[in-house]
Amino acid sequence: MSHRIHPSAVVHGSVEMDDDVEVGPYCVVGEGVSLGRGTRLLSHCVIEGPTRIGERNTIHPFAVLGAPPQDRGYRGEPTRLVLGDDNEIREHVTIHRGTVKGGGVTRVGSSTLIMVGAHVAHDVAVEDRVILTNGTLLGGHVRIGTWVVTGGHVAVAPFARIGESAFLAGGALVERDVPPFVIASGDRARVRALNRVGLERRGIPEASRAALKQAFRILYVQGAPLAAAIESAAVACGTDPWVARMVAFLRESQARAQGASQR
Repeated sequence: MSHRIHPSAVVHGSVEMDDDVEVGPYCVVGEGVSLGRGTRLLSHCVIEGPTRIGERNTIHPFAVLGAPPQDRGYRGEPTRLVLGDDNEIREHVTIHRGTVKGGGVTRVGSSTLIMVGAHVAHDVAVEDRVILTNGTLLGGHVRIGTWVVTGGHVAVAPFARIGESAFLAGGALVERDVPPFVIASGDRARVRALNRVGLERRGIPEASRAALKQAFRILYVQGAPLAAAIESAAVACGTDPWVARMVAFLRESQARAQGASQR
């Protein structure tokens, strides 16, 4: 098997590496790590285990992946970090392993770009084709849907869920769920508009974009209480599959919020 390991790198004897893995100068790769085919650790990276990194990932200098969670209840259990394929992890990114109470796994999907200084906390799940811009902070147990993009210095509170193709504007402080296909911004971020640019870039059909626009007006412009507006949107345009996904997310979010308030 072909590997390129710089003489200054420190690689634990248990590390599993597929073909064409590159470990650059001064990297430290710890016990229980596996590196998929074509993955490159450029220099000064720290990868702690148990961590599984898929194929063709590029990890830039001073990133720390798989460190223990910043959780007072953590007692050294062998929780995990799992990364998919074709991700780019830029300088000074930190991604922590999960906790037992959170399911034990932090997951990052595939084809994701995590920019300088971002933090992905314990038990977070980031789906595919996500962009986390510089300084984005994800609290524990956050869920990030596919095609989500964050602006710089966004902070997402623990347990919040961000729906697919949402855009979080720079500096947004997100304390509650953000539905799919919208733009949210502000201190204690609120939904501001439909993410039309994101929908076009993703290739969502024009008819579905029109249906989402109609649903957005019902949900956020007409002024009805959200619970009633969700059902109105479902009746008016819920036969469209993309609107149906938005309605399903909102119903689930409402149910989670009600359950939390009753505890």
